[in-house]
Amino acid sequence: MDDCIIIGAGPAGLTAAIYLARYHLSIRLFDCGTSRAAWIPCTRNHAGFPDGIAGNGLLRRMREQARKYGALREEKRVEHLARAGAHFTVGTDSGTYTARTVLLATGVVNRRPDTLPDEVHDEALARGLLRYCPVCDGYEVTDRRIAVIGTGRHGTAEALFLRGYTADLTLVSPHGDHDLDRACSAQLEEAGIARVAGPCGGFAIEGERLAFDTADRRMAFDSVYPALGTTVRSELAQLAGAETNEDGCVAVDDHLETTVPGLFAAGDVVIGLDQISHAMGQAGVAATAIRNHLADDRPIRR
Repeated sequence: MDDCIIIGAGPAGLTAAIYLARYHLSIRLFDCGTSRAAWIPCTRNHAGFPDGIAGNGLLRRMREQARKYGALREEKRVEHLARAGAHFTVGTDSGTYTARTVLLATGVVNRRPDTLPDEVHDEALARGLLRYCPVCDGYEVTDRRIAVIGTGRHGTAEALFLRGYTADLTLVSPHGDHDLDRACSAQLEEAGIARVAGPCGGFAIEGERLAFDTADRRMAFDSVYPALGTTVRSELAQLAGAETNEDGCVAVDDHLETTVPGLFAAGDVVIGLDQISHAMGQAGVAATAIRNHLADDRPIRR
């Protein structure tokens, strides 16, 4: 039986693996290869990398660091999680494992426009024509021509956030007319943010811009931000009986333990700021809490 099984090998899972391995604990790190961090062509707000670093490059460095201390990443997809007495059973696509504790670092998935082809999406993302995180990279679109695909309060909030970087900003509804209450409309009007009705379609890279059709005309932008929300990967937490909020985020205490004793969660699957630095900080807290949780049950000594 392992001391801890970590599910997910993004920044949170890998940070936890480094900590737990250095605590001389027996761990497994399961990864299905879909970390959202791998999408990042270059992050420039991660401390310590003044010239930026690609998401894949950061993950590679973290995997190497974890491996140095004996934490090996295993390519397995976890399909089931359950509490079984004093331990957990973790069912994967290639076998079942047991652990005294489990850390969920399963993250979230960004929702993209449903008419955006994969090949256009991937190239636009790599070239910075499509972006998902204004907190991460709003600085890079300073004074550029920007579109936010979204509506309602969520779309309005993202557009208003980006207004701090550029005045040339358009909020485009993904499907038909906008769904905006009076408060949202007033805020957009006061900020000088244009509104265009959808639907959006015909996405293509045209020169140095991402272009698409709207209800009235074809438009092109230096960068486009989908503000369509995320899908939280909290199904395993729910299978194990852990509480989640209305958005699906896993509920945790100050030490990142869920409502199921011995089950912890860190990173974007927990409500908070969806940032690499935040995920890593949570993972450090969770890993130390896991170590102390295990020591309460059985002293950890050399």
